[in-house]
Amino acid sequence: MKTNSTVEISEKRGWPRYGTIWRWHFYAGLFCIPFVLILTITGTIYLFKPQIEASFDRPYNNLVVTGKRATAEEQVLAALAAVPGSTFNSYELPESPQSAVRVFVGSNEQKFRIHVHPETLEILQKKDEDWRLMPVVHRIHGELLLGDQGTHIVELAASWAIVMVITGLYLWWPRNINNLAGIVYPRFNSGQRIFWRDLHAVAGLWVSFFVLFLLISGLPWAKSWGGLLKEVRQIGVTKIVQQDWTTGRSSELADRKLMNTPATEIAGGGEHAEHANHNITPVMPLKPKIDYSALDRLIAIVQPLNLPAPVMISPPSKKLSAGAGGSPVDWTARSETQNRPLRVNLVLDAATGEIKSTKKFADKPLLDRIIGYGIAIHEGQLFGWFNQALGVFTALGLLLMVVSSVVLWWRRRSPGTLGAPNPDQAAPRFAYGLIGIIVMLGILLPFLGITMILVLLMERWVLRHIPSTRKFLGLREY
Repeated sequence: MKTNSTVEISEKRGWPRYGTIWRWHFYAGLFCIPFVLILTITGTIYLFKPQIEASFDRPYNNLVVTGKRATAEEQVLAALAAVPGSTFNSYELPESPQSAVRVFVGSNEQKFRIHVHPETLEILQKKDEDWRLMPVVHRIHGELLLGDQGTHIVELAASWAIVMVITGLYLWWPRNINNLAGIVYPRFNSGQRIFWRDLHAVAGLWVSFFVLFLLISGLPWAKSWGGLLKEVRQIGVTKIVQQDWTTGRSSELADRKLMNTPATEIAGGGEHAEHANHNITPVMPLKPKIDYSALDRLIAIVQPLNLPAPVMISPPSKKLSAGAGGSPVDWTARSETQNRPLRVNLVLDAATGEIKSTKKFADKPLLDRIIGYGIAIHEGQLFGWFNQALGVFTALGLLLMVVSSVVLWWRRRSPGTLGAPNPDQAAPRFAYGLIGIIVMLGILLPFLGITMILVLLMERWVLRHIPSTRKFLGLREY
């Protein structure tokens, strides 16, 4: 029981009180829980992308091939014929001689994956990349299938989830340790209330670091924060540094447009011809015919290198030529393995098959390498099955936290109220340090900072003065 002197000392410490921090933890959780559930489920599925896609591709990796294989040029032309008006994007090196050839073609913002029989040129499957299982899961995870607006929502939820975890750790932090029960493992014989409280706190302890890492490593994909990061990457750099991840749906679609635009375009008459006679109807730019016969020559050069799969060979395009540092007529070969530190990009001379340049992960700027490691861990691919197992462990811990928090809230709330914690309890030590961390987060994460200010102002200056709302939220009138 608190003495009067203890209360006076606590009151002198002023805002923020312990109850205020608990209340912010509650608000963060209330907003984040639906999104945490969606991100946890989709993220767990995406961890096993290699295994899931391998199961889908199994029927196309055990074909009967008895005769002479068609040339790569013929295979590409067959794929292009399957999507009239499309542009050749890339050719994936087959896993084995019995595997179907996977050719990627695009039209404007669309991208198709075509499975072609290597001998008969039969189209075994034509699939819009946007509606394959793993890309759909990825888009739900990153944008809720809502485009750029969705990625803003996910970014906001991730930012508040960071606040939820940090305030939760502060509330959990042991101040009078007698034993480890209720700290590192739950108490099973102390009643349901204590059990659910311990389950929430202990699960949070074991997964908090991993959750924070996943939240932070996912931010580079977000439209707003990732866009700011993209600008930061260019500070002090005179040449644009291409990044190999997208920031929002519009960024992905813009990349597709570039992939579907040849790196060289022959304009009829040229710019000066148009100025010479304005009465002549200008000739529309013509896309040059790509010499697909070069593909067989390039496959023979790239295949023995044993780059980490999947390996894509692509014709000249505005995006790839600029990103790889090649000329507008160069082809490229690249490993697109999810274990990003193993990725390699090659620039190839189509005429001779010469490898003109090689760019490895170690050649990237330091910031890009840090982000690359983060993305590889985030996707569960940096250190094999253990990375996936760690992701599943984190997901299960998050689900325990969510379920236990809902149970605690429902048991605590009074009818007709939200059940938010009382903001007027006394403050233990270190509260100001915590608030300093949250303020710093509000600066580094603009969406978070803006919404924190809005919530604070609404609660303090508006909601407290509406009787029904004040009662529902459990606020004291000033």
